[in-house]
Amino acid sequence: MASQVWGVQQLLQAKKQPRLSEQYRLQREEEFKVKEAVSLGSHGSCSSEVERETQEKMTVFQNYFQQNRDEVLDNLLAFVCHIRPEIHEN
Repeated sequence: MASQVWGVQQLLQAKKQPRLSEQYRLQREEEFKVKEAVSLGSHGSCSSEVERETQEKMTVFQNYFQQNRDEVLDNLLAFVCHIRPEIHEN
């Protein structure tokens, strides 16, 4: 009888071991996720900051393009279409 009790205790103890290791693993994973979120959070905010700045600059460039497009095209066409023949100095 004593050996049966001892065997049952061994089985219970063996059953607890994987459960404890699983709990430890889950706890460590949770800690890792928290640290990862903190680390990536700072990178994520940098990324979103860069994205925002890029969008602002693109808006400014689009505005410059719209304002200066006609003038640039006129100057380009004038340069190409108005040919001034000149004798080469040699």
